[in-house]
Amino acid sequence: MAMALVGGCAACRPEPTGAAPLPPCLGVVFVADGAGDFRACSAHLRQAVEEAGCPLEVRTFVWSHGHRHNLSDQIDRRHAQDRGCCLAGAVAAELTEHPSRPVYLVGHSAGCAVVLAAAAQLPPGSVERMVLLAPSVRADGDLGPAARTSRSGIDVFCSRKDWVCRAVVPILEALLHLEWPAVSGCEGFPACDGVRHHWWHPGLKPFGHDGSHCGAYQPAHLRAFVLPLLTAPAGPASLPWNRRPHRRDQPGGSPCLCERRG
Repeated sequence: MAMALVGGCAACRPEPTGAAPLPPCLGVVFVADGAGDFRACSAHLRQAVEEAGCPLEVRTFVWSHGHRHNLSDQIDRRHAQDRGCCLAGAVAAELTEHPSRPVYLVGHSAGCAVVLAAAAQLPPGSVERMVLLAPSVRADGDLGPAARTSRSGIDVFCSRKDWVCRAVVPILEALLHLEWPAVSGCEGFPACDGVRHHWWHPGLKPFGHDGSHCGAYQPAHLRAFVLPLLTAPAGPASLPWNRRPHRRDQPGGSPCLCERRG
């Protein structure tokens, strides 16, 4: 399966970029940034990992049409599917080379479409966990197949104050003549086994998350609420705010399982 995926996407030749692995490496995190190729999410996650001293290797998976090509990235579904195939090939190659090293997938905004497309190409249980930050994809999507790809399920960070996700709907309707019911970044996904929603609330402001589209990848928020998901034992992380969708509960959290260096 791994070789088939790599061969099937050979023409893509994805070149994930990122810092050198931190030994010993607990796992590899592939990050698909949002539209426009700004790479802010992966840069902030790499910063959070370094500040916390977590032995994780963060790799930026470059999938965009190009810098500031936000609209093309958001509406070109075929491109997202093709790049998702390339990401699946990169994951398969990593698992072949390091079968005992867990792999995590993180997506932000339109990059979540790439992550979900990759998950659809991988066998069940291929990755350890998937994290979707402010996903600008349809809210009625079926995450069942993607959830089966992830041993520890999918964690979705949403905010009803995400005006970018709310603005995506009329833009897509106008350009593609489609009627999207809603965007998952502000409405969440349908209930599904293995999918957990983390809703924004004012208690997250001290962590740099103001409810906006970019709030979930602020370094303090990543350290407090995302790194624990990437360093927790297999299975759903014991985060107190993991409850049913559309609940805006008070913050909780567990400290990163990696101790700070120095």
